[in-house]
Amino acid sequence: MTLILTSDAFGNGGEIPRQYTCTGEDRSPSLAWENVPANARSLVLIVDDPDAPDPAAPKMTWVHWLLYNLPPSATTLPEQVTTAQLPTGTLEGLNDWQRTGYGGPCPPIGRHRYFFKLYGLDRILADLRQPTKKQLEAAMQGHILARTELIGTYQK
Repeated sequence: MTLILTSDAFGNGGEIPRQYTCTGEDRSPSLAWENVPANARSLVLIVDDPDAPDPAAPKMTWVHWLLYNLPPSATTLPEQVTTAQLPTGTLEGLNDWQRTGYGGPCPPIGRHRYFFKLYGLDRILADLRQPTKKQLEAAMQGHILARTELIGTYQK
């Protein structure tokens, strides 16, 4: 079975509603997943935008949210999830605003794509103390059992 990630806020390839963006309430959308590998020890969620700053001439991938060590028994994150509501054991990384937590779409120009990527790992990662995406991906290397993504789009 394939790992699957969904949101009741938008479909794969669909538009992310305004309330989940910087022009709305900037709250995280609800997420749900299924078919986590039986031997997974933890999950990682990375949300990023490869179209920054301009989809016609992208220069960087902007990181919006990093969560790691989600327990494999967890199957959802509620809308507007707070640190206190994260499943026990979940740790947070730094987004490109240099803070933890969700930062919604806020494209300066054009329609951007936002990749919500979920990974099943064969281990629980050490406490990386609010890692960057690069640091988190380095720690994940060689430990990924499964990967899936959900893509949303947004334009101001």
